[in-house]
Amino acid sequence: MTDADSQARKRERQEPEELHNPVPKPLAIFAIALVAWGVWYYFQNVGFPADAGDRRSVVVIDPSASVDGSAVYAGNCVACHQAAGTGLAGVFPPLAGSEWPQAAKKDIPIQILLHGINGSITVKGATYAGVMPAFVQLKDAEIAAVLSHVRKSWGNMAAPVTAEEVAEQRKRFADRTEAWKGGQEIVDTVGTP
Repeated sequence: MTDADSQARKRERQEPEELHNPVPKPLAIFAIALVAWGVWYYFQNVGFPADAGDRRSVVVIDPSASVDGSAVYAGNCVACHQAAGTGLAGVFPPLAGSEWPQAAKKDIPIQILLHGINGSITVKGATYAGVMPAFVQLKDAEIAAVLSHVRKSWGNMAAPVTAEEVAEQRKRFADRTEAWKGGQEIVDTVGTP
């Protein structure tokens, strides 16, 4: 071994080693306690259905109570058609002064809510090409209430809709599974507003 090799070795440092660092005891005890609590909690809640959630009682709505059409409108329609029924120009048609919700044939607005529209529709002389979802999840009384609200608000002066009329229209096209393909299909199938 030469002198240069010896000096090179002296400049070298020791190889790094991993020191022994155990998990601190308080952290280990906390982790074990947390796992034990999780196991205990799981077995305490076995047997409850997944939809039990926090076990709140189910709200039962009085079927004889009247439905507030403005509340149904606020919860389902206001995002697109706006609070004043003005819609958004070029995007969502207005309901205020519109011939569609005020149609003398109540079948037309009922069918629009039950099945939705996917295509162009002319409202107050302007054409809108968009999609309106179906609201089949709403009960007959809710659809009747929201349509009655729309037909009596913002200067509209059409007759209210009853839950029986909605039920009749729901049965009329019960086998229909797709949205109306625009205003023309509604006119051809249901009638002119």
